[in-house]
Amino acid sequence: MNDTTRPFSSLMLDGPDRAPSRAMLYAVGFKKEDFSKPQIGIASTWSQVTPCNVHIDKLAIESSKGADAAGGKGVIFNTITISDGISMGTEGMKYSLVSREVIADSIETVVGCEGMDGFVAIGGCDKNMPGCLMAMARMNRPSVFVYGGTILPGCAHIKGEKKDLDIVSVFEAVGKHANGEYTDEELETVESCAIPGAGSCGGMYTANTMASAIEALGMSLPNGSAQNAVSEDKMRDCFDSGAAVVNLINLGIKPRDILTKEAFENAITVLIALGGSTNAALHIPAIAHAAGIDITIDDFERIGKNVPVLADLKPSGKYAMSDLVAIGGTMPLMKILLDGGLLHGDCMTVTGRTMRENIEKFTTPYPADQQIIRPLSNPIKKDSHLRVLYGNLAEGGAVAKISGKEGELFTGKARVFDSEGDGMKAILAKEINKGDVIVIRLEGPKGGPGMREMLGPTSAVMGMGLGKDVALITDGRFSGGSHGFVVGHITPEAFMGGTIGVLEDGDEITIDAVNNRIDVKLSDEEIAKRKAEWVQPAPRYTRGVLAKYAKLVSTASEGAVTDKYL
Repeated sequence: MNDTTRPFSSLMLDGPDRAPSRAMLYAVGFKKEDFSKPQIGIASTWSQVTPCNVHIDKLAIESSKGADAAGGKGVIFNTITISDGISMGTEGMKYSLVSREVIADSIETVVGCEGMDGFVAIGGCDKNMPGCLMAMARMNRPSVFVYGGTILPGCAHIKGEKKDLDIVSVFEAVGKHANGEYTDEELETVESCAIPGAGSCGGMYTANTMASAIEALGMSLPNGSAQNAVSEDKMRDCFDSGAAVVNLINLGIKPRDILTKEAFENAITVLIALGGSTNAALHIPAIAHAAGIDITIDDFERIGKNVPVLADLKPSGKYAMSDLVAIGGTMPLMKILLDGGLLHGDCMTVTGRTMRENIEKFTTPYPADQQIIRPLSNPIKKDSHLRVLYGNLAEGGAVAKISGKEGELFTGKARVFDSEGDGMKAILAKEINKGDVIVIRLEGPKGGPGMREMLGPTSAVMGMGLGKDVALITDGRFSGGSHGFVVGHITPEAFMGGTIGVLEDGDEITIDAVNNRIDVKLSDEEIAKRKAEWVQPAPRYTRGVLAKYAKLVSTASEGAVTDKYL
């Protein structure tokens, strides 16, 4: 290979004056011939912090082998991960969205510092994936994303009935326990059986949503988003991804050749068809921002008018991601969407082929008797479940997840809480009544800071049997496992003087997912009067990573990125 395949490593390693650099690499296992090969970074998010990432060290080794076999030199390095599931409902959850920026920054730092010519990035837990993609878009060096894969369902006998379980089952069991439906022993059975091993949370929650969206972007190999974490298919995907980066170097294909406006539209289309997480409305604009592409939450609304929900997947549906894996994964779905005129088939992908070419090469139709993916002629919902709402409660926008099962219109009286913890206490203490709109504020990107997910409160509401009788709105966000009548990402957030910050108990709130409105029944004069009397709370943090994040972060409607206004 000539130096056109080594535009960065040649500057680091070639010539007599670079002898000190080569000397250090001999010590980590390089041989003389390795210095003339493209250097392929393998960014691993391995950690014992969470089951989502506990197996990724093995996947990284396999990707390095693939890079080596294709004529490159794999170099494994690590970045962080955190666990949403473990930190959920605690002060620690404030670091969750922050970790996306830390991951992107750290991969950029290593790849840039070490002169890597391309890289593989392997992610498992939610924020790993957009963090990896943001780094790819920033660096614009040939690269492939590998998803760590989905977990298998847990299983237990509860009240004489065999039940498949996952992490959301545990959160909902907390509500059932508080409501007296589950005993202490039954709660312990659920918690001890729900997570059977390695892999990301098993429904169409945020990890599987983002993995599927990244494949639709063209940044993962075909069906790489729909593989079990512990499987031969996943190991093969890792090996092939390492080799694919070398192929991209040879072809001269870089991320920004793939990450076009049309590619982002493909990603939004696929995640809507799958019934994906509201977090995508944060992460897709953030990745697009890093790539220099203009994608906003309004694109979700525009595309969603024409894209139906086809997948009967948890949390609103019946099936787990592993069930989708068993019938063929995401590629047959993409063929359905392509044939229906809903995907841009000419977008380039990391295979070096277009999306259409990948679909034609790799797709076998779903089994005729499967019940997981509906045909376009018989969708679960004829348009998107992700609704972008505006109104006097969200002049800058808000994002709702409305499956239709909970209805499309809700009017109720506000029950206002200035933190997730206060709201959760009231729910578990049975202080929430039918017809209430639970308002959890000061949890936005700046006010939290960090925009905590509300899986605890939403699951407790469902577990207590109030899912169809109350709504929950917040300037924070929701886990992909949340369901019910929920609205998040309310902008402007309370900390920045948004209307949510001046709501009072008893104010009448209407959420209209038909006309895409969220309003409080107050006159403009009353809202202005309350805002004039409002005093911004003191920042929760004045030093460290959370303080830096709060200082730099943009609004939720802008993807909550930290470099927009630099």
